[in-house]
Amino acid sequence: MTLIDDWFARGTRRTLLGYDVFVVDVPAVHDEAEPVLVLHGFPTSSFDWVHAIDVLRARRRVVLLDMPGYGFSSKPDTKYSLFTQADVVEACAREVGLTDVALVTHDMGDSVGGEVLAREIDGTLGFHVTRRVLTNGSIYIEMAQLTDGQKFLLALPDEALPEGSGLNVDGMAAGLAVTFAPQSNVDQDELHALAELVIRDGGGRILPRIIRYIEERRVHEERWTGAIETHPAPLHVIWGDLDPVAVWPMAERVASVRADAVLTRLDGVGHYPMVENPARFNAALEAALA
Repeated sequence: MTLIDDWFARGTRRTLLGYDVFVVDVPAVHDEAEPVLVLHGFPTSSFDWVHAIDVLRARRRVVLLDMPGYGFSSKPDTKYSLFTQADVVEACAREVGLTDVALVTHDMGDSVGGEVLAREIDGTLGFHVTRRVLTNGSIYIEMAQLTDGQKFLLALPDEALPEGSGLNVDGMAAGLAVTFAPQSNVDQDELHALAELVIRDGGGRILPRIIRYIEERRVHEERWTGAIETHPAPLHVIWGDLDPVAVWPMAERVASVRADAVLTRLDGVGHYPMVENPARFNAALEAALA
């Protein structure tokens, strides 16, 4: 059984708002606290959290999903919006019966999480966020140092690439690896599994479509980052300090704005801390949710 097959076996596909959405919903070993809802980033999927799931579920039910356009979920050739992704997150929470959650987010998931938090501030969210863990993501978009690959995709029209074009697994893996810290030693089979889940089912062709979240991020930063900064739930920030995209000063900035935030610096770790150094990341995650 491959790494991807094993992950697929842990979840199910659910029809949510017209999308086939892959959802992993695992019970707690010892059910002692509110469930954890995990939101992944661009361009990867819930598989990013393969090393964290068993740590999380020691005391809590854990729900992860692949947002439309990602991983095992459907990847239609259509316009994508983080507002729609937040709608899907809400629909998933309703479907599986979540009422109170600890919200754990990474990368693009930080922005989707920002919309979720803004909805709770507005009084329209269908569940309650009790605590939050924020990991590497461009929450202050003007500080982001986009990769050459991201810049290239953003320069393309918002339309799918022609059939047969786009990155192969090796190319996608190389694109992900440039966001790791230089000394990271990620298993190559795992890196290729991350990449394969990006490009499977035509995912490589729609990369110019799903990356538009960066443009949307610029337009709605006041709403999304504002909610991250002001939502009353306790905030822990866990950040790889050698992230070349979502640079360390972003984490320092949010911690300076949010005086009660707890900031954990993972020195020598890049953009994917849960992949690059699972042991240190999981220890920080356990402490944040204790």
